[in-house]
Amino acid sequence: MCYLSLITYYLLPFTSISKLFNISLSKENALSEKLFWFFAALSLLSIFTAVVADALYLVAVPFAVIFFYLVIVDFRFIYYLLMFFVPLSIEVQLGSLGTDLPTEPLVVGLMLIFFIQVIAKKNDNFQFYRHPLIWLLGLYYFWMLFATVFSADFMVSFKQFLAKTWYITVFVFLTGQLNKTEKQVKTLFWIILIPNLIGITWVLYQYKAYFFSFEYVNEAMSPFYRNHVNYAAILTLFFPFVFFALFWYKRFSMQWFIILGSAGLFLIAIQLSYTRAAYAALGIAFGAFFIIRLRLTKYAIGGAIIVAILGIMYVTNNNKYIDYAPDYHKAISHYEFDDLMSATTKFEDVSTMERVYRWVAGYHMLDERPITGFGPGNFYNFYKGHAVGMFRTYVSNNIDKSGVHNYYLMTAIEQGFPGLIIFLVFAFGILIKGEQIYHETNPENKMRRNLIMAILLSMIIIYAFLLINDLLESAKVGAFFFINLALLINADLMNKRELEAENE
Repeated sequence: MCYLSLITYYLLPFTSISKLFNISLSKENALSEKLFWFFAALSLLSIFTAVVADALYLVAVPFAVIFFYLVIVDFRFIYYLLMFFVPLSIEVQLGSLGTDLPTEPLVVGLMLIFFIQVIAKKNDNFQFYRHPLIWLLGLYYFWMLFATVFSADFMVSFKQFLAKTWYITVFVFLTGQLNKTEKQVKTLFWIILIPNLIGITWVLYQYKAYFFSFEYVNEAMSPFYRNHVNYAAILTLFFPFVFFALFWYKRFSMQWFIILGSAGLFLIAIQLSYTRAAYAALGIAFGAFFIIRLRLTKYAIGGAIIVAILGIMYVTNNNKYIDYAPDYHKAISHYEFDDLMSATTKFEDVSTMERVYRWVAGYHMLDERPITGFGPGNFYNFYKGHAVGMFRTYVSNNIDKSGVHNYYLMTAIEQGFPGLIIFLVFAFGILIKGEQIYHETNPENKMRRNLIMAILLSMIIIYAFLLINDLLESAKVGAFFFINLALLINADLMNKRELEAENE
């Protein structure tokens, strides 16, 4: 008997899932007979003591022993446990501390394990660390540290910097270490797909009580999603993987039918999320597919930059933005989706105009501190003092303490113009290098080419959402941004290893 089968019997029903999809959750290690009897005796003793002492929590002792055993022997299971819960993490406010459970404790624990590995010199993933995209990530990370040092509120920025540290460590470096082969990537895909399907099923089950009405869309999101935008974002950014996974398996096989059904369910869920950004992001991704295939990414990025610069020049020249100040009495919420779409085009939707209110405030903040910014996480703490009253809406009190709703502008506000430039170089560098990796991949290796395309389209969807949201700082979307980066680098390294093998 192997320890994995024992663990999955007691902890999670992963055994049946792994057999169904041919997933190997971990490298099996032989469990000695003595260890087996030790665990059996510990289980019986824990149950007996729990009954006698009327302390039900003692039943958890064997599970704790298994958990720590796994951490010592092979922490891949803990990593997969984290990945399973990323789509289903729950935001919890513990006093003044906001966290995501159970993911954030797992992330911190895995970060410590990673550092122990490095100290013990058991981590030899040096090719990964030397990759050009890792250097760009390092530049992005260290400028964030610089902005933290000069922050207008150091403690707020330092907390955000620490959170970024453990997210990069786990979702980039550990993902890179544990997903070096296509078989491992397939395993990761299923482990993420299953909780997404659980989340969709849960939301649709709750949503039917409201007759799938746009007015009550956010009521169906609890407890796994903050609102319908977060829900739509996680589904939309993962959809390219679901779509291209159809080509990983033999047509009409059981896995193929499950993925086909999942793709249909994802599209239904995205449609019923009533999220404008999701619809637009899918459309952009569709066009980006052809741009990448035709090697036009550099030109598309250049065109996007020119359009952005011209747009900024237009609205800032002679304070032209003032002409777009909303009518306070007309900028209201809408309870029919068609009305919302119509109001958006007329600048009468409150969520759109509240974004403009914050963007104008952000513009004045950036003018005040253009080099270092106000520090990571500090937009909310300072923006109201820079707001322009004529753009105010009836939700400008911002009881949710949400951000500027444009990650690019937020980066400039909190890390200055250098921070924005570094992030754009990093983000666009991923796409440009990704296109190169895609075309360098052997056309006969369809699985890898489809994986790379899915990664790039997922990144483009994230970038599209960032135009009107700050979701890169959220647990779910932020995690996938870094996971995508790690998988893309590993795809490049797989190509290089195969090329070296051919040349030997």
